[in-house]
Amino acid sequence: AMERTKIHNAVYTLSDELRELARAIHADPECDFQEYHACARQVALLKKHGFEVEENFCGFETAYRAVYHTVGTKADNGSVSGADSGSAFNAECAAASGLNRAPKIAFLSEYDALPGLGHACGHNLIAAVSCGSAIALKSLIDEIGGSIYLYGCPAEETSGAKAPMADAGIFDDMDVAMMAHPFSEHACGGSSMALDAIQFEYFGKASHAAAAPWEGINALDGAIGTFNMINALRQHMIPEARVHGYIKDGGKAPNIVPEYACARFYVRAPKKAYLKGLTERVINCARGAALGCGAELKVSHFESSFDDLVTNKTLAAAYRQALRDGGCDAPISDWLDGASTDTGNVSYRCPAIHAWYDFTHDPAVSLHTREFEQAAGSEEAFSQSLKVCEALVATAVRVLTEPDLLAAIRSEFDAIEK
Repeated sequence: AMERTKIHNAVYTLSDELRELARAIHADPECDFQEYHACARQVALLKKHGFEVEENFCGFETAYRAVYHTVGTKADNGSVSGADSGSAFNAECAAASGLNRAPKIAFLSEYDALPGLGHACGHNLIAAVSCGSAIALKSLIDEIGGSIYLYGCPAEETSGAKAPMADAGIFDDMDVAMMAHPFSEHACGGSSMALDAIQFEYFGKASHAAAAPWEGINALDGAIGTFNMINALRQHMIPEARVHGYIKDGGKAPNIVPEYACARFYVRAPKKAYLKGLTERVINCARGAALGCGAELKVSHFESSFDDLVTNKTLAAAYRQALRDGGCDAPISDWLDGASTDTGNVSYRCPAIHAWYDFTHDPAVSLHTREFEQAAGSEEAFSQSLKVCEALVATAVRVLTEPDLLAAIRSEFDAIEK
């Protein structure tokens, strides 16, 4: 096994560059798909450290993919680079885990901010942790074999670029995908809710609301009727499901029968299999309401659908052990239930963890608050992030050097209900 000191040094050598990255992104918050500076800063750092970086990745201006293949590792195109230094391990790994190539480790970086609140979700720290993990692992990986993939994933707070990335199949042949999210407690695993973002548009007919209301078709009645029918549906949903929405457009003036209305809903459930049926029932509420008032209905998705997060427990246990080995003596929960994240979409494509780590040391300082935003720029936040970075690298090293661990991770993944 690789000495922990070596892993520690590989991470802490980068501390000044990573601190600068975390602080620069924190001081310059950019929201969904506008993260130009945050993306450019990461790309520059990764290129400096010898990664091949593909910008405008997957059609998104603020996404990237950074890749490093060890000498002797079979690249994506099947070519082998340089002398075959990792061949003994690669053969052993192939026998144990069914791979015909060296393992691929993926890290996921997030860096979007929240409107008006800046980095109140701490994504500036996620960028530093994920970039730091990839760069530190690169300095170690030549002696063990393998490939590193770092994905720059914009807009997690809204549209979720990981969802279309997952749909495009880019995570399908990753052996593990890992990230860690700042929080007020440690957790090595967890789940999140599957989510559909549904927009209903109602098209009616305008008329004078006092002089000739009978000539109009009230699109707003369709929207209000939808809310009422969804409220009736609630008693027949599982208690863990959530449906919440708002009226985006309800008309122009009180003396005009609204000819157009628009309502948006998030429909959430613990598993995507249940969500599918629930979303259809919610759409039926809108269909019924539109039919009842005579309006035409258009149904669309206004953001990506998020799958629930399926934590790979074998991988999560390895991460927990790595945290402990690094001297973390704080409580580490097995499980933390989040709201919704596009990392869920990744977790249906390859074995994944979305860990949580404490840097606020105060449960009262919660996500999406001004207090959390302020704390995310602190030295303590950065210091805890480095420890997490070390644990992620140590976990990756184990995956790369313990074929039995990788085989167990893969077998757990293969057993999940897709």
